[in-house]
Amino acid sequence: MPNDIARLALITGANQGVGLRVAEELVSHGTTVLLGARDLARGQAAAARIGSGAIPIRIDLTDEGSIAAAAARIRQDYGRLDLLVNNAAIAQAARGDRTPDGSRDRNLASRASISEMRAVWNTNVFGTLAVYQAMLPLLRESEDARIVNVTSGLGSLTDNADHAYPYRSYYGPVYPASKAALNAITLAMMIELEGTPVKVNLVSPAFTATNLNGYAGAESVEDGSREVVRVALLGPDGPSGTFTRWEDQPIPW
Repeated sequence: MPNDIARLALITGANQGVGLRVAEELVSHGTTVLLGARDLARGQAAAARIGSGAIPIRIDLTDEGSIAAAAARIRQDYGRLDLLVNNAAIAQAARGDRTPDGSRDRNLASRASISEMRAVWNTNVFGTLAVYQAMLPLLRESEDARIVNVTSGLGSLTDNADHAYPYRSYYGPVYPASKAALNAITLAMMIELEGTPVKVNLVSPAFTATNLNGYAGAESVEDGSREVVRVALLGPDGPSGTFTRWEDQPIPW
């Protein structure tokens, strides 16, 4: 496989929702995108929809073997990675109402299922960190490397501590706290990579209507993905260490 492509990105959870939209946009800007999907068949279907420049790759954030295999394939085929978009996430493990209103009461701290919390955190927190650890050596081979972690404004501890915050009642230990933890490990990445060529940014795509929330979001996938795309396309002179929503609005930690 060629090593002369202009820019190579890996997006996890790229077969639907925000991940798919970001993949479409990056391909349209000349980036070769590896579409990460737990189910390779779904990744293949998404890649076929996008066309040239989109390549499916199996990666399951709960399966360290699949993460290692993906990293090995990227090294063998390309020798580097220029952009990592950690997008894959789940809101709940059990079947049922995925909307914020439908899941709020059962996800209160006094009622939340510990097993479900473990399952959600295993993907959103530990899985994301595992991907980072596996892909960092490949990112270090790039002359212009960037990591974009896709989070949620629901994970802002500062906002949730404010009684005036309109989504404060949705904060609980399953999904929102998993995003707070993701923010925390992203900060650890930022600190580790300070002074290196690898840049790290944290982005909230807003309350986007996707399968994650039972399509209850107020923003379209197109609108909700804009900030992820903007930050992913920042050049070598672009900032690192930011936490933003559209358009370049800082979010408090």
